[in-house]
Amino acid sequence: MSGIHASGAPTAVGHYPHARRFGNTLYLSGIGPRNPADNSIPGNEYFADGRLRKYDIEAQVRAVFSNVRAVLAASGARWEDLVDVTVYLTDMARDFKAYNAVWAEHFPDAASAPCRTTLGITALPTPIAIELKCIARIED
Repeated sequence: MSGIHASGAPTAVGHYPHARRFGNTLYLSGIGPRNPADNSIPGNEYFADGRLRKYDIEAQVRAVFSNVRAVLAASGARWEDLVDVTVYLTDMARDFKAYNAVWAEHFPDAASAPCRTTLGITALPTPIAIELKCIARIED
């Protein structure tokens, strides 16, 4: 098994790799929408005291997809190699419809899309509204 750190993805918020390869299977750690260049969170707006005022789920979905693509590329895989995706949303009632619409843009053919499970959770470790946990295959 080899740990993979992708220079084009945001740094991990803990002590773990972006991904780990085991045989022809690639397991990605939880990936969020933070900007790899400056660690900002696309679509977030803050009050003067630093508290989150509002966020744009579509901006965060597009950013998290970009970050997943960066980890896949650094690992020798492609977007089309995704097999299974677990999605964590902090506000399922508010964000699922918009998330699902962006998903459909990126996977227009449901038959060839990866399997997906979407969970509503109360919080993530940074002020993000979405995180993905992915499994992909790697062809030798």
